[in-house]
Order: sequence, then C-alpha cells, then structure tokens
Amino acid sequence: MPANGGRPGMTLELLGVGRRLANELGESLSVLVLGDSLTEAEGRDLIAHGADKVYIINDPMLSTYHPDTFAAATEQALRRLQPNIFLMGRSEIGQDVAPMVGFRLKTGLAMDCLDLQVDPATKKLIMIRPVYGGNARAHFMCTDFSPQMATVRPKTQDPAPRQEGRQGSVEFIDVALDPSVKRSDWVAYERWESTGGVSLASAEIVVSGGRGIGSTDAYQQTIEGAAGVLGGAAGASKACCDAGYAPPGNQVGLTGQRVSPKLYVAVAISGASQHIAGMGTSKAIVAINKDPDANIFKVARYGVVADYKQVMPSFIRKCQELVGSGE
Repeated sequence: MPANGGRPGMTLELLGVGRRLANELGESLSVLVLGDSLTEAEGRDLIAHGADKVYIINDPMLSTYHPDTFAAATEQALRRLQPNIFLMGRSEIGQDVAPMVGFRLKTGLAMDCLDLQVDPATKKLIMIRPVYGGNARAHFMCTDFSPQMATVRPKTQDPAPRQEGRQGSVEFIDVALDPSVKRSDWVAYERWESTGGVSLASAEIVVSGGRGIGSTDAYQQTIEGAAGVLGGAAGASKACCDAGYAPPGNQVGLTGQRVSPKLYVAVAISGASQHIAGMGTSKAIVAINKDPDANIFKVARYGVVADYKQVMPSFIRKCQELVGSGE
C-alpha cells in the first residue's frame, strides 16, 4: 500500500484516467468498491483522489476473493447504476471479473488497454490496446452496447493526485448474493512470486536478464544484485526462465508478467516480440547485448553493444557509489 492516501497504485491510475475522461465528456466519475467491512472514510479518500460518487458494497461473501461472487456483485451494481463507461485494472481480479461481467451484460470489452481516449465526433470511448505481440496498437470502439468496458494495464496512466477539500457522496448499496452464485470451485491455486522485496507489477525500476546470462549464479549476482542496488525488481526473459536461471515468477513477456516501469534494463536479452510485448511500454529502456543486430535495440532508448560481463560489474559499482552518496 503506497503512502499516497493509502490507495493501491492501480486504483490511483484508474481514478486518474477516469477523471480525465469524465472531464472530457462532462460527466461525473463514480467508483464502485467491494468488500465486507469497507467504511465511509475509505470512500471519502477516493473522493479526495477525484471521484464524485463512491458506491460501496459490503457483503460477507466478499470477504475473500472468488471470481463468481465478485462478478455477480459487480453485475448487479452495474445493472442498477447504468454507467456509460466501466473501467477495471488489468489485475488478477480484473482479468477474471471483467470478461465475466461483459458477457453477462452482453457488451463489448477491450482488455489490457494502454490508453483511453474520447472520440470527438461520437463522444464514444476509444480503447487502445497492443496486438501482434506488442508490435502494433489497435483502436477499438464499442458503438452499440453499454456500458463501454475496458481493463487498463498498470503503469500506463498518471495517478490521480490527492485534493483536500473535494466534495462528493458515499452510498452503501446492497446486492443479493448467496452460495449458489459460486458456480466454480478452486481446483488448485499456484502463485508465482517474483524474487526480492519489490514486485514486478509495482516496480518503477526493473532489471531483466536473458538466456545469455548463462547461469543461475550469474543471474543472482548480476540481475538480482543490480535490482537490489537500484531498489527495483528482477525480471527475466522466457528463455532465461526455461533454462532454469531465473524463477518462473520473474518472467516478463507475453506469457509472463507485463510491466511498465520508469526504467527497464535488459541484460543479454535478444528482444523477441513476446518479451517486448511485456515491457515495451516502459518509459526508458536500456539494452546491453553483445549482438549489435539484437532486436532489443530497436525499442531501447540507450544501448550498449558489449558482453554484459564487461559492463554490469562497473554499472553495479557505480550505482552503489551513487546510492551511497545519496545522489
């Protein structure tokens, strides 16, 4: 939980993009929150970050996450509130619940959007998402169905600032949930955690290694070592994880985690399209690879053509000096 008002980062990003869209459309911004013991104070905190109205659902069946109960509660709320646009973060919950709700409401849904815009002619939502492994971006519009639904990739939107004194309303609404809404049971649940103290999803700095790292020891010393010095997270390409050099939870890419940090350092990564699909929206990309024709250089802002073994030790030492001096 960040210090900025106690709200998770993705919530602040959704409030930021939601406030922008609401202003462009001349509409109010409402927030729907689900739980079992949420308070009015928590709703007021959301108003301070840009919401005009906050709707809270408290129900004992929402004390722990289950996709069926969360989808049922969300569906009932949306049928009652009739929003024009409904946004969710592309989190574990968003990836489960958004498609279920979209299907039940018989509306369109664009997943994993990088940007959202308002079409000036129709005032409809333009949903921009990556396609072809991140090599292109497609623009979608839901013209005949409501609500217009999208999930938003983390780290792609500016978070909403806190504004003391903002006014808005908080309303508690009831839904009818019973055990029969749970139409599925957990068979197994396995969570792949990234190593280190900072998660890939929330890290502002990510240092990733590819198969060219060569060994588990090299990955730990070089990639995890650099990430630790910088206060970031350690990532890896699929090839690096498949070789056993990095744990599966560190994988960045189309079939791994998708990240958008301020700084992404790619070490000995060739830059396959599947990997770029997971990190191509990073604000600044630094690539270190001994192959001058490596595809990673096409998306990198800065590139170093050299063996990482000649570059990374000096890089880590310099970072340690800067961190130690407080710069």
